[in-house]
This record gives sequence, structure tokens and C-alpha cells, in this order.
Amino acid sequence: MATSATVSETEAKRKHLGLIAQLSAGFVLTGFPTIIAGPILPTFISRWNLTDSQAGLFFTVQFAASLAAVWITTGLTAWRGYRPGLVIGYVLTGVGLALLNAPTHGIALLAVALYGMGYGLVVPPTNLAGAEAGGAGTVSLLNFAWGIGAVACAPLVSVSLRHHSLTTFLWILAAVAIALAVGFIFAPLPERHKDGETAPANAAGGAGIPPVRITVVVAAIFFLYVGSEAGIGGWAAEHAKRLAGHANELTTMSPLFFYAGLMVGRGLASLLLPRIGSLRFIIAAFSLSILGILTIIAAHSTHVAIAGFAIAGLGCATIYPIYISWFSHWYGPAARRLGGVVFSMASLGGSALPWLVGFVSTKANSLPVGFLVPLAGIVAMAGFVTLLRKRGLQML
Repeated sequence: MATSATVSETEAKRKHLGLIAQLSAGFVLTGFPTIIAGPILPTFISRWNLTDSQAGLFFTVQFAASLAAVWITTGLTAWRGYRPGLVIGYVLTGVGLALLNAPTHGIALLAVALYGMGYGLVVPPTNLAGAEAGGAGTVSLLNFAWGIGAVACAPLVSVSLRHHSLTTFLWILAAVAIALAVGFIFAPLPERHKDGETAPANAAGGAGIPPVRITVVVAAIFFLYVGSEAGIGGWAAEHAKRLAGHANELTTMSPLFFYAGLMVGRGLASLLLPRIGSLRFIIAAFSLSILGILTIIAAHSTHVAIAGFAIAGLGCATIYPIYISWFSHWYGPAARRLGGVVFSMASLGGSALPWLVGFVSTKANSLPVGFLVPLAGIVAMAGFVTLLRKRGLQML
């Protein structure tokens, strides 16, 4: 009897580790399409003679498709659990990546829309399945895995462009995505749980969900953060190229430094947050982000701009995780119902602000001026956080 129980526990642990490994592998892959438009953007601009406003449309299409997919996956999860969103999402990601190096601008935009939908379909169920399977530690691991893919993307794109093998590289990523889709058909995903009675959230130390005007502000900070992050990382390669006067390996890899800053910052935050507290940490994060963007705007050389991207990445690293923890604390169980609003606003920000960077750049005939858009986003977030604190919401 004891032997049977031991075998059962061993089997359960094996399935648990297998699921975490599969979810992590999926998030490593997801890091690629999340940022791949950035390092490829200079190639597309040259190929089709695009203006900055037209080039910014790639980010708008990607995150608009992601926004639609967030609502779709919410319905799929409620109806059939996590599996449909993961399987369909990775299929769409694979097809989109396979089509990305297209001969026409229109097909490339379609490809971006497809993998944008894939991203929106897989991210919510991956985070939720990870949380059910292993709690906050597993979610942190998954987001670290996403950072690996995001950091690896730019140098691998650079190598593939140098060797004229971009299509081959994209097809390899597409094959991995399809393999993940097949794997999730059989993955031991957590069972769906029926929602019980929703307990009131502990907002500002008292009972009850924050009022609607506070929820609007919370949605706004998610909109601004994701939009600002996408605006900085998405335009990094093109900005570095213009400073250098031509595209080279260093300019193509410049997004790497921003996303490496994100990954390193999130690793350090896991050690320092318990000692410093999220309020002090986010003040430092805003300050570093602003310093980094100002450095990018003032840069007259590629190396200075790259330093600015790294500083901005370190600053941005902890803002989003802190927002998630605050949201969960303020809304309690109600966060499950309102999570769709937050994810949607995040995707909407990612759709709007990178395009706005390109639009402002085109009007001003200056990409550094375009970077005032994410700078304004960071400053506005600092103001909103100050407002939320004055409203008495706890910032642990």
C-alpha cells in the first residue's frame, strides 16, 4: 500500500515537472515573437521604403491582435480549460513566424497579426496554469524563461540576416511552435476549478473592491507600462542604425541590451524586493527608466544609446511584476474576474504607444523626439502611483 502511494507521488511529481518544463519551453519561444519585429524592422523599412509611421503599424497590428486574443482565450478557458488556448495559440504563432519574412508588406502584417494572436492566446493560460501548478515561484520562473527568448532573439536574428538565412531561422521557430502545440494536446494541465463565493478584496487595508475610478487608474498604468516597454524595445534597432549611419550586427542586436536589462533586473528583484519593499523599489525603477530614456534621446553614438537601452531595461524590469502583485492584493479573488480588463489594457498599450513613437518621429522628422512618448508614459505612471498611494491603497 505504501509502495503504491510512493509510486503515485513519484508519478505526480514527474508529471508536475514535465508540465513546468513544457510551459517554460513555451515561454522561451514566446519571447521571440514578442520582440522579433524590432530587430527585423530596419530590414522591412529598407525593403519596402516605409516611413516611421508605416513601420510603427507592425507593433499596432501585433498588439491589437493580442488584445482580441486575450478576450478569446478568456472565453475558451471558461468553456474548455487551458488546453484550447495553448494549442491554438502555438499553432497561430508557428504559422505567423513562418510567414514573417514575406515578399510583400501586406503578408508580413498578416504574419504579425497571427503570431500576435498566438501570444494573446497562450500568455494568460500559461501564467494561470503555472500559478495553479506551483504558485508564485513557478510564475516567476516562467517569466524568466520568457526573458531568455527575448534576449536571444536579437543576436539570432542578426546572425540569420548576416548569413541570409532569416527564412530558415523563422521556419525553425515555427516548427518548435507546432511541436509545442502538439505537446499541449497531451500535457497534464491543471483541472479547471469552479469559482466559489468571491471574498471581498483587501484594498487599502479594508474590505471591498476599490471604486471604479481607481480601477480606471489601475488599468491606465498597465496600458502605459506595456506600451512604454514595447515602444523602447521595438524602436531600439532602428534608432541604433540611424546613429551608426547603416545597419550592422551591433545595431541589429541593440534590443538585446534592453531585454537583457529586463531579465537581469527581474532576477535581482527576486532577491531585493523582500528587503526594500515594492514602493521604494518602484521609485528607483521609475528613476532608472527615465534616466535610460533621456540617455537614449541625448545619444549621439550607438554605444551611448545602447547604454541607455540597458539602463531603461533595468528600470522597467520590476514595474510590471510589482503592478501584478499590487493588483492581486488590492482586488483579492475579484482579480480573476477583472484580469481580462488588465490584460486587455496592457495589449492596447502595446498596440498604441509604439505606433505613436513612429507617428511622432515622422511628424518631427526625428526618432529621438519619438522616444518622448515612452518617457511621458513613465512620468505619467509615476504620477498615477502617487495618486493611488494618496487614495490609501497599500503598496507593500
